[in-house]
Amino acid sequence: MSGVDELSAAQARRMALAAQGFGRLRPAAIGTRQLKLTLDRLQILQIDSVNVFERSHYLPLHARLGGYDRALLDRLLFSPAHGYIEYLPHVACFMPVDMWPLFRWRMDAYREKHTRQDAWVQQNGAMLDWLRTELAARGPLAASEIEHESNVRRGPWWGWSDVKEGLEYLFWWGEVASAGRSRFERRYALAEQVVPAEIREIEVARPDAIRELLRRAAVSYGVGTLRDFADYYRLKGPEVAVAAAELEDAGDLVPVRVAGWERNGRPIPAWRHRDARLPRRISDGALLSPFDPIVWERSRTERMFGFHYRIEIYVPQPKRVYGYYVLPVLLDDEIVGRIDLKSDRQAGVLRAQASWSEGSAGHRQVERIAELLRSAARWQGLEGGVVIEPRGDLAAPLRAVIGGS
Repeated sequence: MSGVDELSAAQARRMALAAQGFGRLRPAAIGTRQLKLTLDRLQILQIDSVNVFERSHYLPLHARLGGYDRALLDRLLFSPAHGYIEYLPHVACFMPVDMWPLFRWRMDAYREKHTRQDAWVQQNGAMLDWLRTELAARGPLAASEIEHESNVRRGPWWGWSDVKEGLEYLFWWGEVASAGRSRFERRYALAEQVVPAEIREIEVARPDAIRELLRRAAVSYGVGTLRDFADYYRLKGPEVAVAAAELEDAGDLVPVRVAGWERNGRPIPAWRHRDARLPRRISDGALLSPFDPIVWERSRTERMFGFHYRIEIYVPQPKRVYGYYVLPVLLDDEIVGRIDLKSDRQAGVLRAQASWSEGSAGHRQVERIAELLRSAARWQGLEGGVVIEPRGDLAAPLRAVIGGS
């Protein structure tokens, strides 16, 4: 592998964290400009409905900037007029509206697949047409605002009505777009009602779109394998390798060999983006959302940080190893522990329901972890402070530092 840049594992971690916005001087005041700069760096924010600590899309910005006014982010994300919209670039995410044309190929592929294979779509053409007409006349609308005899949930409590089902298919196909949210309920509109015409009219061929998305992923990740970069926007198939080769030929991707990144005793091919910074050190600390890009791709997380991470929300309580909503704890360039957090608003406290160290790393950093928890409680407006429940090997040391606060 002559001619390939060599990186230590620690250098790769620092490069990746710097690309994601860690290790920078925290701003004294956090306004719209700081939020937008961070959003531009990440490109997308994953949306998740779990609200036991805080909804996931708020957390990556808190991890990188510190306590900020969530209402500012709501105004940016929940109104398409501010330049952001929802789609499925990774899973359901907020993204800049100018990325819309880069996913037309995905929208078309979903439509072709669902029309050909999905029984609900084949049997409910009249419902889809009715929804198109209803949104044209009355949109934007939340699913709950649409009056129809089929707007009744089916099955368990999380089951969708036919109205919601139809809206989601139209959303996947790009006919319908998000027009913001009210009390976190998505509002639907025809794409022409919310996506500017100059953006809708842009046509990007599928190979060009995949290449540009892979390039953007490399910018956001700094360094990684082909699988790492592809997962950022859930790109699949042989076109991804072709796009990587084209980006390497263009100089956007620079081949690297990272110490310890091996499979079956052989180095895993990897690249860095040509503009990726390599800071001498990373000084930072954060509680990471389970859906933060730093820990999105679990094999990357394990390779990069030596951290085995699986979310246990859907695991029955008796079978959970670490807890329900477990946030990895990042200090400098290491993940040193994990904490199961709950914002207990009735009691006015932040509950660390279980606290675990990664080996001895967390035990050496108890004071810093305690300050992260205090900061999170302040950001959540929980005036009762932090309560450390007794579960986990880091609970007693944290309780000794935090006490009854």
